[in-house]
Amino acid sequence: MNDILWSPSENRRKSSLINKFMEKSSQDFKDYFSLHSWSINNMEDFWEEFWNFSGIIHSKAYDSVLTNPVMPGAKWFEGAELNYAENLLSGESNQTAIVSVAEGREDKFYTFAELNSAVASAQKGLENLGVKEGTRVAAFVPNCVETVILMLAVASSGGVWTSCSPDFGSQGVIDRFGQVEPEVLIVANGYNYNGKIFSLEEKINGVLNKIDSIKHTICIEFVSLKYNLNHSSVINYDDLQLDGSDIPEFKQLPFDHPLYIMYSSGTTGPPKSIVHGAGGTLIQHLKEHQLQCDVQRGRDTLFWFTTCGWMMWNWLVSGLASGATIVLYDGSPSHKGLGTLWNLAERTGITHFGTSPKFLSACATESLVPKVNSDLSNLKSLLSTGSPLVPEQFDWVYDNVSSDIHLASISGGTDIIGCFLAGSPILPVYRGEIQCPQLGMDVQSWDEKGKSVIGKSGELVCTKPFPSMPISFWNDSDGLKYHNAYFDEFPNVWTHGDYLEITENQGAIIYGRSDTTLNPGGVRIGTAEIYRAVETLSTVEDAVVVGRPNAGDVEIVLCVKLIDGADLNLDMENEIRNTIKSMTTPRHIPKYIFSVMEIPYTISGKKVEKAVLSTIIGKEVKNKDALANPESLLEYIDLAF
Repeated sequence: MNDILWSPSENRRKSSLINKFMEKSSQDFKDYFSLHSWSINNMEDFWEEFWNFSGIIHSKAYDSVLTNPVMPGAKWFEGAELNYAENLLSGESNQTAIVSVAEGREDKFYTFAELNSAVASAQKGLENLGVKEGTRVAAFVPNCVETVILMLAVASSGGVWTSCSPDFGSQGVIDRFGQVEPEVLIVANGYNYNGKIFSLEEKINGVLNKIDSIKHTICIEFVSLKYNLNHSSVINYDDLQLDGSDIPEFKQLPFDHPLYIMYSSGTTGPPKSIVHGAGGTLIQHLKEHQLQCDVQRGRDTLFWFTTCGWMMWNWLVSGLASGATIVLYDGSPSHKGLGTLWNLAERTGITHFGTSPKFLSACATESLVPKVNSDLSNLKSLLSTGSPLVPEQFDWVYDNVSSDIHLASISGGTDIIGCFLAGSPILPVYRGEIQCPQLGMDVQSWDEKGKSVIGKSGELVCTKPFPSMPISFWNDSDGLKYHNAYFDEFPNVWTHGDYLEITENQGAIIYGRSDTTLNPGGVRIGTAEIYRAVETLSTVEDAVVVGRPNAGDVEIVLCVKLIDGADLNLDMENEIRNTIKSMTTPRHIPKYIFSVMEIPYTISGKKVEKAVLSTIIGKEVKNKDALANPESLLEYIDLAF
């Protein structure tokens, strides 16, 4: 059993929203896991009680909580009518709703009253451009308050929002937006990153030249750059803001009315266009914020380092519905040093700090001690996702950030616009483990025969429906693409594509994507285990590992990026192999080790084993625009096997 690194105080446990939910429930729960068991075995009762607890604003009550309780095909809260934006704009008038921070810009602060007024004005301007129920609006924008205002204005009118971050290449934007044919395109003239200004003019014009459906382009003048957009209708954001009422007109819509179109971040094919409903997104995020993260109305400040091209942006913005102040940041996390975000936490009073293992690893490498350099006394929770959080990073957080902090490693994805596994403020934190499955999510680890396993790795599956399942894929009228994506392996069971172990503590360990899981000699191995071993070596800055097919078997190939001045000689290769063997098993030892200059990542910060493998075996890597550094793949073409 792994060591306990943190336990909530009695006061923290009693004051938590999940404890209040348990006290108000019709049931008697002894702990989190008895509540979880009830939430998956009595789905309708759980979601109905949470609907009432969260105070979802609606104009029409639902006729039934759940009809047709199978996957795919389940229908939630049929008959209900609501508006997503109305729920997000319901905070106290004088409370700060948004703090918007960006490189090269002055901080912007909006109260809920000011945010409502700005959204109402933007809604008026958008409606004059024809935006109404069902209109698709695409945004190629930085993470700033103007973006949130426009999204809420679109949602207020019942439009459908989709977005990409400005570091995407034009083809990546076209591959996404081109599928959904938006009528309105929202852009920025440029952005700042790591002290440099980047113009978006060329990228935007590339998009405008390829997507004929765009009738109007709205430009946020985000940086001091002149621009010339090749379109017949270009409207400045400031000119869009028309005099309106203090409160938007909230169009009341069915629970499953389309709200967001998201895109898968894979690199081996065109991205899937995933349609998420307003009600499912809202209730899932409310549950995650309130019951799993303990975000309390009028008291907490929520931050996640993200772009508008990652689902964590949507998740962050939904924090407004729980009455949180949200902090937006656009720019490099290491601009003026890796202390930038920790200093941001200090000056904005962040209570819930969202980040990634990659950022924490960079802080550790630089020997940063945030608790010494910044006042983090307001910080209650540190949340991490994007890749598995290894045990040594748990140690680093408790040694260098705070000894009394709720560290919540979480796991889910764009596909569900939320999480399967998460933290709980009333459970202890075990070293190297995600605390628990989310309430209402029947998450299990299954072997190849569809049998649930404990203490060993298997496929992450969810055996029962949940409200934030996609309502559809775009242009998938027969539902075949949707079915094949999640339900092909086990009928009527969601297979997520992650490799998972349920521990004896009822927590979980993620071992990486199951579709990149190594399988030498028929033994399945998660890549995260190798990364954990390699990352203990001071000479290795980063690494990527893949399984190269050969003669009916799989050869493990490890590519390492070494620190400056280090060479991959025979002694170092032996050290790498011995370290992997000592921390894992002999089966984990790579057959090949190569030194490379760069490791490829997606724009959202995920390591891309599949792209490396495709390159190594001579297959085309599609959707390269999803990569932050596609040029890095060139050196993998000629590796000497």
